[in-house]
Amino acid sequence: MSRRRGVMSEQFKAEIAKDLGIYDTVQREGWGGIRAKDAGNMVKRAIQIAEQAAAKSTQQ
Repeated sequence: MSRRRGVMSEQFKAEIAKDLGIYDTVQREGWGGIRAKDAGNMVKRAIQIAEQAAAKSTQQ
């Protein structure tokens, strides 16, 4: 089975995990230690950030 390359940088994932309060789990157990719900929330937050950035770039 091939592994997919991550789209988000490690730094960006860490920033989102800190915002969501799950970074301690990531430090202790790695990314595999977070719940599926938390991973989904990370994706949702990343999409929100991307949408905000896109909206700002279209306003300029």
